[in-house]
Amino acid sequence: MRGRERALRVAIRLAVFVVLSLAGLNLSGTALYWLTGNLLLTSALAVFLAATVANAVLMRIYEGAPLVEVGFAWTGAGRRNLLLGLVAGMGAALVLVAGAVASPAAEWEAIGAETAGWPSVLFVVVLLALGAAGEEMLFHGYGFQVLMATLGPWGAILPVSLLFALAHTGNLNVNALGLANTFGWGLLLGYAFWRSGDLWLPIGLHAGWNWALPLAGIPLSGFTMNLTGYAVRWKAGPLWSGGEYGLEGSILTSAILLVLFPVLRSLPIERQPAFLLAARGEARC
Repeated sequence: MRGRERALRVAIRLAVFVVLSLAGLNLSGTALYWLTGNLLLTSALAVFLAATVANAVLMRIYEGAPLVEVGFAWTGAGRRNLLLGLVAGMGAALVLVAGAVASPAAEWEAIGAETAGWPSVLFVVVLLALGAAGEEMLFHGYGFQVLMATLGPWGAILPVSLLFALAHTGNLNVNALGLANTFGWGLLLGYAFWRSGDLWLPIGLHAGWNWALPLAGIPLSGFTMNLTGYAVRWKAGPLWSGGEYGLEGSILTSAILLVLFPVLRSLPIERQPAFLLAARGEARC
């Protein structure tokens, strides 16, 4: 009976989290697009606002704890994990771009458009950071951690990674390889939470990657942003370039994901005590 009661409690929490998140996404997305007409701004802020509210409300109602306990403890370990994530995410993207440009496959070229000023670049950087934080709260926050405490690491990582990929099916110019790579990113980011016990490491990975691509002149998940006046022009086909979706829809991203898993395992990451996993006592991976 205890097992059934626990399963019911978990199911209710997950259902409330999903319903509240979807309602928040619809409401905030509609309002933001009506106010701004900007799809990138709407996408990033709607996810951040909806995920913040859903996590904060469920943590307070069901756990009697503040939002910070979902993985935002600002400790020395958390700051190091964030920095490691940023370096790994940006480094992985820049390795791919530099390798492509150094080869016959691609080259940088001036695109003959006015470059964005520093205020615009800073605005995009902040927006992408909020979008990354929002997606991590949505997919690796309360619901994910409750599921992990119940089913174990991969019992949560695998299905949530599938949902992460499905959530990107509406992205501009998405392709099949892009969705497969998004599933791979879901696995990596879920593993990053398990590895660190906080959201700072996956947020760093996510934000670092998201910053590097548009700054290097490559579309990000179908969004093209002219920030520097330069873009990467591909001579190779869409299997290597990802086409209009960007590098995330290419075989190069598939390859770097395979590299990032052992890199992430070998980094000097300090695992923090995860509030929602404390009862289960997850072992260090």
